[in-house]
Amino acid sequence: MPEGDRSWDVETDLLVVGAGAAGMTAALVGALEGLNVVLCEKSEMVGGTTATSAGTVWIPGSRQGQLAGTPDTVDAARTYLTAMLGEHATDERLDMFLKAGPVVLDYLEQKTNVRFAAPPVHPDYKQLPGAAIGGRALGAVPFDGRKLGDDFARVRPPRREFMVLGGMMVGKADIPALLAPFRNWTNFRHVIGLLTRHALDRISHKRGTRLIMGNALVARLLEGVRRAGVDLRFETVLREIICDGDDVAGAVLSAPIGEVAVRARKGVVLATGGIGWSRELRERLFPEAARRFSLAPSSNTGDGILTAERVNAVVERDLESPALWMPSSVMAQADGHVSVFPHIMLDRAKPGLLAVNKSGRRFVNEADSYHDFVAAMLRSNASAATAFLICDRAFIRDFGIGLVHPGTSNLSGFLEAKYLLEGETIGALAHKIGVDGDQLVQTVERYNGFAEIGVDEDFGRGSSELNRVNGDSRSKPNPCLRRIGPGPYYAVTVWPSDLASSAGLRTDSCSRVFSRDGKILSGLYAVGTDSSSIFRGTYPGPGTMIGPAIVFGWCAAMDAAEVLPDLTASCHNRGLRSG
Repeated sequence: MPEGDRSWDVETDLLVVGAGAAGMTAALVGALEGLNVVLCEKSEMVGGTTATSAGTVWIPGSRQGQLAGTPDTVDAARTYLTAMLGEHATDERLDMFLKAGPVVLDYLEQKTNVRFAAPPVHPDYKQLPGAAIGGRALGAVPFDGRKLGDDFARVRPPRREFMVLGGMMVGKADIPALLAPFRNWTNFRHVIGLLTRHALDRISHKRGTRLIMGNALVARLLEGVRRAGVDLRFETVLREIICDGDDVAGAVLSAPIGEVAVRARKGVVLATGGIGWSRELRERLFPEAARRFSLAPSSNTGDGILTAERVNAVVERDLESPALWMPSSVMAQADGHVSVFPHIMLDRAKPGLLAVNKSGRRFVNEADSYHDFVAAMLRSNASAATAFLICDRAFIRDFGIGLVHPGTSNLSGFLEAKYLLEGETIGALAHKIGVDGDQLVQTVERYNGFAEIGVDEDFGRGSSELNRVNGDSRSKPNPCLRRIGPGPYYAVTVWPSDLASSAGLRTDSCSRVFSRDGKILSGLYAVGTDSSSIFRGTYPGPGTMIGPAIVFGWCAAMDAAEVLPDLTASCHNRGLRSG
């Protein structure tokens, strides 16, 4: 039906679909710039994948990074990305991201309560020219969830595997004190503070209100969205994008009250979480071995991408990888919940663990980034979906493995669930996991030889700053290597899972969506993982999905409001102003 003949149920300036980091940023900035904004979220909670993540943003050259004492420059980041991306480093979107990133952080800090701080050490994932040890990766400042009032229940909680005591969030900085509360007064005071706060929280809340990491970022954005007067609607699903000729005029959404046609005078922003659990998109874009598990919320089903394709939008597929990968272990819990545990950095980089494929051989530097780990899994044997993390009992005591916390003495539940597989000898363990026993013995012996000399001659484990930061400084001479043995020995099966998609709608530096014939679909924007990755399926460092999500959410809203600063020559001239 032509737009002029359609009856609209709601009229607004900007319609944003999806309330993750990208969508809430677009909605918040649009409202701050004077637009009437409707923000629709498919589920009952905001946050999307960001809420269950570390909430890190990778934004080079920021003032916040300088305040941490680890100054970084945009030029250094450009050098790094050129080494990583080659000819694709000239992408206009990449230029916009690098120039706009620091501007966006300051904009949010000046106009909202969205705050970031950079830890002094948080290395990039590749050892390339221009790589940074710290200052580029920033985390949201912790937030008191009680400030949200009833909206606290609208913040998607972290994965339950990352909470303790019925809902207390635990960050990396909390772990040493929690594992050794009586080691010193500082640890004891920190633990008592955490436990007291959590006990008080549980009197009136279903979980702890001390929000950190991704939850802190989501809560801060939600607070801003509410203060800015955004019309936030839950359980509202995108069904159709409505065009008037070649221009996008609005959308039809399914809501609890029925179908709602929304006219969006300034544009529609798609921020629905990318490919997610969409069976159609996973089969079309993902390798077969990586289709089974996703870390996306179950409500992420590719709505933005699939709906945009129906109005002739194009998906960019010429990427190094269609997704950012995570090795995950899986365990069915007694209450029927299936835990999919992402092996981020708490075990893989620690000394005394190795990974093997179905041949019983190592295939990767286990301490490299989670994305690189799974990419190596897929290269090693694309037809076999699994690999195995192998360690001894002492490793579990010292570091834990996956769902098994450090110091766990009773392993029976994990053994009965077959989450942990046990063998008194390496040969016996090989039989349990279905690999050749002689080969696995040779692999472990070779690894132990490297541990003795402190040099991994096969994969260079412990040679990068990233490896060493996540290892154990007490292990000498290499913080990522120590002998495995004596037994008993243990294995955990890990599967490829997607943390976020890289393949998405092709967009320009203003977040506008391209059609299949190479023209801009006027009035249609895509941000977050609904847009294709500016890093083309590579993973430069921590936060390289959420950083661009926030920056291009800002770009979309500023473009719709016709106030996008002219940061790059690629921006069109419609109402631009400098500054």
